[in-house]
Amino acid sequence: TAHIHQDARPQKNSCDFSGLSFVILQLFAIFAFATCGGYTGQLRVSVDCMEKASSNLSIGIDFGYPFRLHQVSFEAPACEATRRERVFLIGDYSSSAEFFVTIAVFAFLYSLVATVVYVFFLNKYREISRAPLIDFTVTVVFSFMWLVSSSAWAKALSDVKLATDPDEVQLLIPACKIQTNKCGSVHGARWSGVNTSVAFGFLNFVLWAGNIWFVFKETGWHKGASRLAGGASEKQAGTFNQQPYNQGSFEQSGSYSSQGQPSEYSEVGGPTSYSNQM
Repeated sequence: TAHIHQDARPQKNSCDFSGLSFVILQLFAIFAFATCGGYTGQLRVSVDCMEKASSNLSIGIDFGYPFRLHQVSFEAPACEATRRERVFLIGDYSSSAEFFVTIAVFAFLYSLVATVVYVFFLNKYREISRAPLIDFTVTVVFSFMWLVSSSAWAKALSDVKLATDPDEVQLLIPACKIQTNKCGSVHGARWSGVNTSVAFGFLNFVLWAGNIWFVFKETGWHKGASRLAGGASEKQAGTFNQQPYNQGSFEQSGSYSSQGQPSEYSEVGGPTSYSNQM
């Protein structure tokens, strides 16, 4: 009975910790898709034409999630009278961004469901033998997907920064290719908000990977290993207790008799003192 209670106590603590960890996973998943999916940035460039009337010294270019830059356009002066040209940015990074946000949303939904199960349906969860295995498998999958999506989004974000660099955008404006016109950058986009999305992505991977152990403790694999270890310990303890205690073992040494007096002869049969030899 004592052994059963000792096994049950760690299981309860692991479930409590898993429930709390899923709450933390919800928060970090929200931070991940909010900082990425809610991002909007703006850069500004200037085109100073030889004909000052045609110049535009503050051209604003807005972009944001899902970062389909090839669909982002702006009007730039052609430096020919008042004619304007429509210029498009280059690149489509929506696949990586949407993949990252999708993983974050599904991770949030799953951790929300898992929290409800751990808090309100813990007994039912333990009764279904396959539930911990499914939970363990899904946790491993999400850990891997967080690593893949965060790595892909980090690479895509680096490409987005390069494609929206004001110095690179100037090269897309036909008027800036004419030496008599002068183009420059007013300011670039701010990346502090979207940079945190990458950090939250890798942090989610660490949290989900760390949660694998606590979910694994609820599976039959861990419980079976614990029972085998406990059974081996009990068997070893029972074998030790069954060994008889021989009170006369010390008497058989030949040094002392059963009354505690010195024996007349030693173990090899010789006299015990020099006086006996005399």
